[in-house]
Amino acid sequence: MVQQMSEEEVYEEARKRVKAKKEFWSNFGSWAAVNIVLIIVWALTNSGGYMWFLWPLCIWGVFVFAHFLRAFVFPYKSDRTAVEKEVEKIKRRQS
Repeated sequence: MVQQMSEEEVYEEARKRVKAKKEFWSNFGSWAAVNIVLIIVWALTNSGGYMWFLWPLCIWGVFVFAHFLRAFVFPYKSDRTAVEKEVEKIKRRQS
């Protein structure tokens, strides 16, 4: 028994998804800019030595990838959807 969302709820859901996507692109842009600067610093200081820039690049990159998955692959679901699922579980247990 899934209820249809009202027009207002649809727009609110869409607004949240657009916000999540914008936040991802902001995070990705910061990651790219900072890591480009780190690579340039490494190249200008000791470009044949230890590639220390890989640590922040990879560690931060994992979090950027997780953010990508949340924003694009597994989009945000409203609390209403979660509440409806819990109601269905409770109803099934009572039957």
